Amino acid sequence: MVKGRTGQRVRLYVRGTILGFKRSKSNQYESTSLVQVEGVNTKEDVAWYAGKRLAYVYKAKTKSSGTCYRCL
Repeated sequence: MVKGRTGQRVRLYVRGTILGFKRSKSNQYESTSLVQVEGVNTKEDVAWYAGKRLAYVYKAKTKSSGTCYRCL
């Protein structure tokens, strides 16, 4: 926390599920991923998340840099 501030810390992430890629009937666009973000159900909520970056975090069996978690 910042020196002199009190109160709760702010969570800077939201969990989500990768659904796949944008596609049409015969084409698939690998540069555009479809993600279902937890708690986002309306178009107004989606507008805030549109264009934001995401991090793929997973747990590996072996430690690297002192942790088992990896991030892409």
